[in-house]
Amino acid sequence: MYKVKLTEFVKKMNLKSLLPDIDTDSIMIEQSGVNRLALQLAGFFEHFDSERIQVIGNVEAAYIKQIPEESITQLCEKIFSFNIPCLVFCRGLEPIPQMLDIAEKNGVPIFTTEMTTSDFIANSVRWLSEELAPRISIHGVLVDVYGEGVLIMGESGIGKSEAALELIHRGHRLVSDDVVEIRKISDDTLLGTSPDITRHFIELRGIGIVDVKTLFGVESVMYNQTIDMVIRLEDWNREANYDRLGLDEEYIEFLGNKVVCYSIPIRPGRNLAVIVESAAINYRAKKMGYNAAQELYNRVTGSLSNNTETEKDE
Repeated sequence: MYKVKLTEFVKKMNLKSLLPDIDTDSIMIEQSGVNRLALQLAGFFEHFDSERIQVIGNVEAAYIKQIPEESITQLCEKIFSFNIPCLVFCRGLEPIPQMLDIAEKNGVPIFTTEMTTSDFIANSVRWLSEELAPRISIHGVLVDVYGEGVLIMGESGIGKSEAALELIHRGHRLVSDDVVEIRKISDDTLLGTSPDITRHFIELRGIGIVDVKTLFGVESVMYNQTIDMVIRLEDWNREANYDRLGLDEEYIEFLGNKVVCYSIPIRPGRNLAVIVESAAINYRAKKMGYNAAQELYNRVTGSLSNNTETEKDE
C-alpha cells in the first residue's frame, strides 16, 4: 500500500491552508478517491469513506448555512471525530467559524481552492491515482517513439541503451534507461517513469554515463509515458522460428495488464532504431484500423480465389 504526504498533495493542488499551524507532513493519504460531504451533512454516516479527502462545494456550503447553530456544532464534532485527512472548500468558499474551531481541536486541516468542485475532484483523483498506483520496477529502456511508449527489453549488454541513444538522435524522447518503474493506473493503462536517481541518464558500455537532457536538450526527454508496446531484443538463433507476417500478436503481462510484445532477433548489421520506429508506426496504424499483415493475407487469398475461378472457367 503506497501513501502520499498531505503536504505533497497540498503543493500539487495549490491549496490555501486555513489552519496553517496543523502539521500536514504527518498526515498520509492512502486512497485515491475523493468524497463530497453530502449525506454526512444530513447525519448519515454509514459507509462513510473517512479515509478519503473530503470536499465541500456550492451545494454543501448552501446546505450548511441552513443548519441551526446548535446542530452544526454537533455535526462538525461527528465529522471530525472520524480523523479525516483534510477538508477542502472549492470555489473560494470558506467554512463557518465553528467548523474551523472544531477542526483545529481535532487536528484536521482545512483548505480552500478557487477551482470548481468538479475540476478539483478530477485533478485530485488523476494525480492520486498515479501516486498511489501499484508498481513494479523492471530492467529495460522506455522511449517515446512517434507518441507511442516503447519499452525495450532484453538481456544486459544486448544493445538496449545504444538503440535508445540512436532513437534520441533521430528526434525521439527518452523516459528511462536501465530501470523502468511501471505503475498500473487502470485496467487499460500502464505508466512508465524513471527513478529520480537515474532520470535522463544513459549508460553506454565503453563510454560511461551520458546526460541526455544536457547533450540533446529538454525536448529529448520525458518524465513519464504510457507503455503501449514492448520490443524484446534477443540473440539471433538460426534454429528459432521467428514471426514473419505478424498476423498473431504476442503479449507480455505487467501487473495484470497485457501489452503487445514483439521479439526482435539481433545480429550484426541490423539497424535497431529503424526497426523500433517501424514497429511503432505499424502498431499505430493497427490502432487506427489498418493492419498490413491482414491486408497482405486478404490480397493473397483473393488472388488464389480468382485463380481458382479462372481454372474452373477454362
